[in-house]
Amino acid sequence: MFKRKMIAWMAMIGLFYSCQPSVDTTSNQVSSPDGTLVLTVALSETGNASYSVTKDGTAVLETSQLGVRRQDGEFTAGLKLTASSESKSIKDSYTLKVGKRRDNQYLANQKVFTFANAQDQIMEVIFQLSDDGVAFRYHFLGETGEQKFITDELTTFNLPNDARAWLQPCADAKTGWAQCNPSYEENYLMDISVNQASPTKAGWVYPALFKTGDNWVIISEAGLDKNYCATRLEPKSPEGEYKVGFPQDAEQIFDGELYPESTLPWYSPWRVLAIGSLKTVTESTLGTDVATPAIAGDFSWVEPGRASWSWVLLKDDMTNYPVSKQFIDYASDMGWEYCLIDALWDTQIGYEKIQELVDYAATKDVGLLLWYNSAGNWNETFQTPKDMMLTPESRMAEFKRIKEMGVKGVKIDFFGGDGQSVIEYYHEILTDAAEAGIMVNFHGCTLPRGWQRTYPNLVSMESIKGMEFITFDQKDADVAVPHCAMLPFTRNVFDPMDFTPVAFSEIPNIKRLSSNGFELALSVLFVSGVQHYAETAEGMQAVPEFVREAMRAVPVKWDETVFVDGFPGKQVVMARRSGKNWFIAGINGETEEKALTLDLSFVKGLQGTMINDGMTNRDLVQDQITVAEDGQLPIILKPNGGFLIQLSE
Repeated sequence: MFKRKMIAWMAMIGLFYSCQPSVDTTSNQVSSPDGTLVLTVALSETGNASYSVTKDGTAVLETSQLGVRRQDGEFTAGLKLTASSESKSIKDSYTLKVGKRRDNQYLANQKVFTFANAQDQIMEVIFQLSDDGVAFRYHFLGETGEQKFITDELTTFNLPNDARAWLQPCADAKTGWAQCNPSYEENYLMDISVNQASPTKAGWVYPALFKTGDNWVIISEAGLDKNYCATRLEPKSPEGEYKVGFPQDAEQIFDGELYPESTLPWYSPWRVLAIGSLKTVTESTLGTDVATPAIAGDFSWVEPGRASWSWVLLKDDMTNYPVSKQFIDYASDMGWEYCLIDALWDTQIGYEKIQELVDYAATKDVGLLLWYNSAGNWNETFQTPKDMMLTPESRMAEFKRIKEMGVKGVKIDFFGGDGQSVIEYYHEILTDAAEAGIMVNFHGCTLPRGWQRTYPNLVSMESIKGMEFITFDQKDADVAVPHCAMLPFTRNVFDPMDFTPVAFSEIPNIKRLSSNGFELALSVLFVSGVQHYAETAEGMQAVPEFVREAMRAVPVKWDETVFVDGFPGKQVVMARRSGKNWFIAGINGETEEKALTLDLSFVKGLQGTMINDGMTNRDLVQDQITVAEDGQLPIILKPNGGFLIQLSE
């Protein structure tokens, strides 16, 4: 059995959220602070607990099920509602190292419903409603060293039958290259019926996006600690009712836990639903608002930034000393903070030469990042270095070694699973890396679920079909444009995403459909604590100097994010502010030219530049612009095209 280490901060956050205000058994509703969202809890004659949600009086979620099946007790039927607390205001303020907004405030109304089963075992359901959505989780009271086991979670999200869905299938366990799935690397099915089943047995991953009437809903998960597995949505959704699903049998490692098990007290992860207009759900930070606060420690050494990277366009053979040195020079010339040296560096470069590269990079004000295989027998990957992450002893020895060498961070790849033992593994790596002073980026991995708040040294996670897939296969390149136009509405809403964007060059044996304006826009549209750029030094030299200057200027640390325009998979325009500088980027996910009038009233009167597509989709032109006093800016989006605006206050 893979032994979990209980740490004090988990207990502290449990106490924070389990506060017990005075009891009012007459009310079964809780509303958001502005009163527009109302959640109602009900209990059927057979003792089945359920909830429903309205927005401005209109149903967003119809009667949806609550309940958990524990090995030692059923919390699914025959329940009694023994108490409901008064509504209590929850306020929180926090700062993120990584994300679309640095300083964040959370205001919600909390209500706790207490249920007893036929054996008088107690289960609480904690609901919190903010103006932008709903979060809830289960709490099992008591104090015992005896392990408890959850075999099923009955939670459902019952959308109206005419709602539409934008969903990513979850790949079945042990499928794909080297049996690496699931790693959240599938293309989205867009604007489908909520009755349509997943093409995989594993179901659908989070975040899941829905439209019902005038309202949008994003469903996800947050606050996933070591005492639960990651969940998803089951493949079938009869009449629009989606059930929380557990991992498949093969999604466990170290012969450890698959389904949730823990001692008491025990909190489940938060079920998170951002609800409202497309602007509301896209700007929402609900996925980090309820995430576990940061572990104790000084994280001033964590510095987000941009990185050069040879592998995505040049592949394995070019992970060598001369090429790595060239990419360090490239990062230095662009003013980027990092250079990533990818798989096989241990055999094709070696520690001694890596030390030389670290020292050389330091003279250029560039930090080095190193790739590792998560290793283990759960997949067939061969890339090295392997085996160093498997035990706390080997992990800490390696982290200490590279920290003393001057390495800034690691990229750890090939996990492939959502079982509790895999989730424990992520937590153990992040905890040890934090202690060693190492930044972490996970690839071939699960969704972060707000971990960037809990572990400020977590700078990014892949969990998406990114640029590398465009270089592998034409069929993925053919759908890359609408795929990219989906991500600001789904995968990248709450969590950092290491898509590795921006390729101006032609890709060997691939016809790239995106324009260079489209590629440039991705540097702003996609949020990642370390943004690894795909383009090579040669490709960057081939574009106009004003493009290189833009790529030098675009930051990764954002103070503010504003949704301007868009529709999932069709087009998106986002504005992000860093200090006094605004970057506004847009892409067209379709093959027809679009004439848009952007409402930029929040930057009215500001001056700057706009880079847009030229006569062909490989040409770029730059113009000086001033945002009119009425804030309206007409713009043409070329087919598969994009633009980038830079403004200064």
